[in-house]
Amino acid sequence: MTGGERHVSIWSIPERQGRGPRPAYSRTQITEAAIRIADAEGLEAASMRRIAADLGTGAMSLYRYVPSREDLIELMIDHVLLEMDIPERPSGDWRADLTLIAENTRAVWRGHAWLAGLARPRATLGPNRLRLLEFAFGALDVGIPIDDMLTLLDMLNGYVERTVRGEIEWMREMRQSGMTPERWMMQSAPYVRELLDSGRYPMFERIVKDARLPHMSGEEQFWYGLERVLDCIACAMPDPS
Repeated sequence: MTGGERHVSIWSIPERQGRGPRPAYSRTQITEAAIRIADAEGLEAASMRRIAADLGTGAMSLYRYVPSREDLIELMIDHVLLEMDIPERPSGDWRADLTLIAENTRAVWRGHAWLAGLARPRATLGPNRLRLLEFAFGALDVGIPIDDMLTLLDMLNGYVERTVRGEIEWMREMRQSGMTPERWMMQSAPYVRELLDSGRYPMFERIVKDARLPHMSGEEQFWYGLERVLDCIACAMPDPS
């Protein structure tokens, strides 16, 4: 890159440029080392210096393969998508296909909790992201506008990401303080009773007395909410008749 040019994506730069000796490492090796460290110790621990130590080389040498930390994170986000068990083509059942995406996304996030620490994983243009994009949009390619597809998939992804972030935060809280949702409810019970006795919050009273969702497991809550999101998406689908 010259004259202040900046690449849009790490995938716009060939991994091996021109002739010369074979590179000692690959981007995949560097990315997998970064993911191992981030999984064990958090994203901040996955510095170029730490990755280089893991690979047995100098930190500066890695910048020949990955120009910046932003590029590294982009590679990491795309690489973990390899774990998603998504077929090459949609099945023809959009609801089943979107359920598969949601289930796999949740599994990847729970397996790589550092994803939840990102403000929002960027819409990277790596091969695994593009494969997922083709599958997801193909599943909704049933005669609705492309902008509707964008909106509906954003709704689905927003639900999954928000829910799994909450799960990951609870798991972190339980590790650090021993606080579980059940214990939190017990500790909150006296104050909740005061609120109910005041008679000022009738909707809150209904939540406390009638809602089942707060008493479900994380797994049950995820699937309950997902079904409602899919029901909403169904309203935008063409009338089968």
